[in-house]
Amino acid sequence: MREYSLSHLSDAALLRDLAEIVRRDRVTTSVLLAHIAEVDTRKLHVPLGYPSMHAYCVGALGMSEESALRRIQAARAARRFPVLFVAVAEGRLHLTAVGLLAPHLTPENVDEFVAAATKRSKVEIETFLARRGAPKPETHGTVSVAPPECVTQHSLANVESVNSAQVRMEETSVGSSPESQMTVVAERYVVRITVDRGTHERLRYAQALLSHAVPTGDLGQVFDRALVALITQLERRKFGAARTVRRNRATRSRHIPASIRKAVWDRDGGQCTFVGTEGHRCGSRRFLEVDHVEPYAQTPEATVDGLRLRCRAHNQYEAERVFGTEFMKRKREQARVAAEERRSKTAEARAVASVSDPEVEEQIQDVLAALRGLGVRGEQARRAADHARTLRGGTLVDRIRAALQFHGECVMRNPRAVRLLRASG
Repeated sequence: MREYSLSHLSDAALLRDLAEIVRRDRVTTSVLLAHIAEVDTRKLHVPLGYPSMHAYCVGALGMSEESALRRIQAARAARRFPVLFVAVAEGRLHLTAVGLLAPHLTPENVDEFVAAATKRSKVEIETFLARRGAPKPETHGTVSVAPPECVTQHSLANVESVNSAQVRMEETSVGSSPESQMTVVAERYVVRITVDRGTHERLRYAQALLSHAVPTGDLGQVFDRALVALITQLERRKFGAARTVRRNRATRSRHIPASIRKAVWDRDGGQCTFVGTEGHRCGSRRFLEVDHVEPYAQTPEATVDGLRLRCRAHNQYEAERVFGTEFMKRKREQARVAAEERRSKTAEARAVASVSDPEVEEQIQDVLAALRGLGVRGEQARRAADHARTLRGGTLVDRIRAALQFHGECVMRNPRAVRLLRASG
């Protein structure tokens, strides 16, 4: 423990050692960024069971969420502009400076921006960027554990109505029953978000609609009720209206019935099931996809036992492992080109629609109504309708059929779709 007791050092020696340690720390930090950037580029975290570099830094390397985020951002920027590695090692830039500069750097301005930020504080760099007209990055929502003394309930009545309102919300839950006679420990989380005027007005409107159920206007209760309603809506969209789970029902299509999808989701706990080479289960709840245990080309039947949940990163990793990296790279490039062609055709269709006759637009509205009646919602319905709009001189039946075919075979097999086409004909 002597190395942590420095009382024996003279003032001059203490200051000299501190300066040397800071110098070495800057060099070490720069080398750390280089390693993070290389691991990130090779995606070495994926086979270990982590869906992202951030998850790996937090889960395997023990960094805090904020520290991992700052270092990954700096590492990616420095890989694009290696001069940042040198600037950090020499102490000309700190990590906060790199994070502020990163979104605005280009090959043309990197030297100028690094020179302007050298040895500058955070406020000075923000002032420089503002003078250069660089937009301030969006502030994303944050969640933190509220301290025990933080018991004030906030209502929307206390939130100023401004263009970018800062809304502070707290939710409180009790950790034990009244009968236990034990000390009740409250578990609370502080959620801070930045919203625009429209979202702020919707929050106020929701508070007004709930005034009888939540007379205090407590934001925590409003927030919870909104989430319950949203989750119900999303689950209905994701799993369909079916509640009866028919296990092991097979189909010779890529379409997976809602009952089977729901059974797989419940069995896997709504988490990625990939287990890394060192035994770590991914467990990610984001960007989940239903994956065939055996490749679809070999076993096309959609059964509960033959499916599993995988996050997007591990679904792609498994595909590359089975079919090869180059093959999947070509498939992704083909998909990207096809998507660009679809967007181009959609833009052309909308341009034509702007000068087309009202009869076509009336048909498109009927197509949208038909799709929504069949359960096709949101962006999927709009894309299918845009595709139907591209038909030259098509009838309403032609446009509905084209929209259904664009959306997928699963809709075309819907008895309601068949009856709709027959009735329209």
